[in-house]
Amino acid sequence: MNATLRLSRSSLLAHKRRFAGTFLAVFLGVAFLAGTLVMGDTLRAGFDTMFGNATSGTDAVVRSAEAITTPGESEGVRAPVPTDLVRTVEQVPGVAAAAPDIQGAGQLIGANGKPIGGQGPPTLAGNWIDDPKLNPYRLAEGRAPERSGEVVVNRGTADRGDLKIGDTTTLRTPDPVEVKIVGLATFGGEDGMAQVTYTGMTRADAEKCLTAEPGRASSILVRAGPGVSQQELVDRLTPLLPKGVEAITGQESTEENTDMISSQFLTIFTIFLLVFSGVALLVATFSIHNTFAIVVAQRTRENALLRALGASRRQVTASTLTEASVVALTASAAGLAGGIGVAAGLQALFPAIGFPFPEGDLVVSTLSMALPLAVGVAVCLGSALLPAVRAGHTAPLAALRETAVDQSGASRGRAVIGAGLAALAVAVTLTGVLVSPSLWLAGAGAVLALSAFVVLGPVAATAAVRVLGRPLDRLRGVTGGLARRNALRSPRRTAATASALMIGVAVVSLFTVFGASLKATMDQTVSRSFAGDVAVSTPSFGAGGSGLSPRLAAAVQRLPEVDTAVGLGRGVAEVNGSGRALTVTDPLALQRTFDLGTVRGSLSELGTHDIAITEKEAEKQGLAPGDRVRLGFTDGETETFTVRAVYGQSELAGEYVITRAAWAPHRTQDSDTLVAVSFKDGVSADAGKAAVEKVAARYGNPEVQTRDEYAQSSAGGIDMMLTLVYALLALAVLIALLGIANTLSLAIHERTRELGLLRAVGQTRSQLRAMVRWESVLVAAFGTVGGLGLGAFLGWVLVEASDGASDSTFAFAMPPLQLAVVALVGLSAGALAGLRPARRAARLDVLRAIATE
Repeated sequence: MNATLRLSRSSLLAHKRRFAGTFLAVFLGVAFLAGTLVMGDTLRAGFDTMFGNATSGTDAVVRSAEAITTPGESEGVRAPVPTDLVRTVEQVPGVAAAAPDIQGAGQLIGANGKPIGGQGPPTLAGNWIDDPKLNPYRLAEGRAPERSGEVVVNRGTADRGDLKIGDTTTLRTPDPVEVKIVGLATFGGEDGMAQVTYTGMTRADAEKCLTAEPGRASSILVRAGPGVSQQELVDRLTPLLPKGVEAITGQESTEENTDMISSQFLTIFTIFLLVFSGVALLVATFSIHNTFAIVVAQRTRENALLRALGASRRQVTASTLTEASVVALTASAAGLAGGIGVAAGLQALFPAIGFPFPEGDLVVSTLSMALPLAVGVAVCLGSALLPAVRAGHTAPLAALRETAVDQSGASRGRAVIGAGLAALAVAVTLTGVLVSPSLWLAGAGAVLALSAFVVLGPVAATAAVRVLGRPLDRLRGVTGGLARRNALRSPRRTAATASALMIGVAVVSLFTVFGASLKATMDQTVSRSFAGDVAVSTPSFGAGGSGLSPRLAAAVQRLPEVDTAVGLGRGVAEVNGSGRALTVTDPLALQRTFDLGTVRGSLSELGTHDIAITEKEAEKQGLAPGDRVRLGFTDGETETFTVRAVYGQSELAGEYVITRAAWAPHRTQDSDTLVAVSFKDGVSADAGKAAVEKVAARYGNPEVQTRDEYAQSSAGGIDMMLTLVYALLALAVLIALLGIANTLSLAIHERTRELGLLRAVGQTRSQLRAMVRWESVLVAAFGTVGGLGLGAFLGWVLVEASDGASDSTFAFAMPPLQLAVVALVGLSAGALAGLRPARRAARLDVLRAIATE
C-alpha cells in the first residue's frame, strides 16, 4: 500500500463521523434512482408476462387497417369490422376457432353508489368470449353470462366496488343498464390489468350497448389449428379479407398492447420519478461539496505539513479524492441494496393502495445496477474535485497559520461572473417567453438562472444574513448576535449549505405556482367560455369513464325550468389528412350556452356536410367561411365539408364543430363529455339544479355542478399531482437538511476551542444550544427566501412559455398562502436540522474544549 492510500485510510478511520452526511446523501440519492429503475423493469416485465399469458391462445387478430390518431393521443381510433366476417375466417384452412371481440366504454357503479375507476386507466366493457383460449379473461368464480343483463367483472373491480356474485348494479355504457353479476374473472393470472375495469356481457347486450348498430365488432380473434404458425395463419387470412381490413399475428397484437402500456404509463411514470431522482442528486451535490470543502479547510495545517515534509500537490489531491472514492463506492453500493429494498417495498405497497403490482420476482438488470452506481460515484467525486484540487494547492507555509480566511463573499470576480450569468439568464428567458415563445429557450434561461444563484450565493449571503438576522439582535440579544456573526463568518460555506435547501424549495415553489396557475387557467376558461348555470359531467381523466348519455341533453331540455341544454359529444376524423378531435353538438344551442367569441359566418347554417372551426385552426390551414375541407372518418368514408363559421374561443367548445346528423353515419359508441344547462329567467340556481339532478338520476346519476363547482372539479387532478410532487420532493429536502446538520456539526468541531471559551466566560448550555439553532435557522432562511424567489420566477417562466407555445391561454397566479406554508416549512426544517448539532455543542467539556488545538 503506497503512502497516499495509507494516508487516506488513516484519515477516513480517524474522521469517519465527518463523512456521515456525505454517505447518507449519496445513499439516499442512489437508492431512489436504483429503486426507480428496478421498479420500472419489474413492472414492464410483469405486464409483458401478464399480456403474454392472457393472449397466449390468440394467434391472429383481424381488424380495421387504418387508425386515426389525434394530437396528444398515442392510440388511434379504428373502425369496427363486420361480425359476418367471422364465417369467412372460420372457413380458412388452418383456423381452429374465431370469435368477434366487441369492446367499448362501460363504467360500473359500486355498492356505495359511486362509479368505479375513471381516474386514468380505461373502464372497459365487451362481449364475454366463450372460447377460453381466445378470451384474455379467465373465469375464476361463478359462471359466464347467459341471459340479457348478466355480466362477468374482473375480480379487482369487484373488490374495489365492494361487489360480489349475485349483486345487481348499474353499468354506464353511457346509457345506464341494470346488470347482475354472475361471475368474477382474472386477467393473465391477476385480479385485473392494473386499475383497468372490465365488464363482460352477452354478445347481444354488447352489440346493443357498445356499438352504433348490431353486426359490428372491434376485431375478430382467431386461433390456429395444430401445426399452423401465427405468421402462416396471417398469410392465409390476408388474401380473403375485404379492403380496409388487415390481419396481424397474436404476438404483434400483444406487443402493441404492452408498448401502449409502456408509452402511456410506464415510460412517463419512470421518467417522472427519474426527474425527482435527479433533483435529489443535485441537492446532494451541494451537500457533498460543502462537506469536503469544510474538511479540507479544517485540514489546512495538516496538508501544509505534508507538503513541507515532501508530499507533492498530486499526492495531497489524490489522497482527498481517494477518501471521496471510498465514501462514494461504499455509499453507492449500500444505495443499490437500498434501491432493491425500495422496489420491494413498493411491490408490497401498490396492492394495498389499489394498484395491482404484477406478481413475481423483482427484475434487477445490469443497467438498473450499473447506472445508479456510476451516477453515485460520479456525483461524489465531481463534488469533491474542487476541494481536492484546493487541498493540493495548500502552501507549506500555511502550516504556520492558525486558520484560513474565507474571502469568497467579497470576491469581485465572483460578483461580476454572477451578474453576467444573471443578465444572460434574464435575456434568454425573456426571449423564450416574450419574443420567440419556446420551452427550450425558457428552460435554458432557467438553468442559467440557477447557475447565477449558485455563483452569487456567497456574495449575497453577507447582505442576506445581515438583513434576515437583524431581528435576532433585538429578540435574542447576545445569543442572536453571535448566531448571526457565525453565519456571516464564512459566506461561501453559508451559501453552499443554503443552496441545497434553495433548490428543493425552488422546485416545490415552481410546482406550487404552476399548479395554482393551472387552476386559475381552468377557472378563467370556465368563467370566460361557459355561459350556462350548471354543468352535468362524469369527473374523470385519461381514458377512464364512459361519458354521458347522448339522450340526457334532450331530456333536460324538456324541463320547464331550462332554457337551453346542450350536450358536447366527441368524434375523430382526418381533416385534410391530419387527425383531429371533433365536437359533436347542436351548434345553435352551443352558441347560446358558450361564449365563442367573434363568429365569422353563421353557426345556424351548419348542415350534414358543414363544419365550424376556430380562428387559430383557420389561420393554420388558410381557411375562411365558404372554403371546403376533406374529412376522412374511421369507417373509411371521405366527405367534403364546407366551412360555415369561424369562431374565436375554443377552450370548452373544441377546435372543430359538426352536427349530430353529420356524425351519425360514422359514429361508433356515442357519448357526451359534458351537458351545459342554462335556466330560464326567474329560476333560482337551487331549484334548477334540483330539477336537473332528478333527470340525471335516470341516466346513470352523473354529477350536476354549478359553474364554480365545475371549474373546481376540473382542476381536481392538479391537487393530486401536487401531492405526489411534494411527496417525491421530500427526499430532496431531507438531503438538504442532512447537509445543514452536517455543516453545523463540522463547524462545531472546527470551533471547539471557541465554544469552550464562550462557556468559560459565562455562556450557559441553553444559550449555546440556542446560538447553534438560530445559526441553522438563518442558513435555512437564506436558502428558503432564495428558493421562493427562484421558484416563483421559474413558475412564471413555465406558465408564460406554455402560453406562448400552445394554442391555449394560460393565466399566471401566485398563491401567497401556499408559498407562506412553504416558507414556514423551510424555516422549521432549519430549526430541526440544528437540534442535534446544538445538543452536541452543549455537551462539550469546557476544559477539554479550551485545550483543543
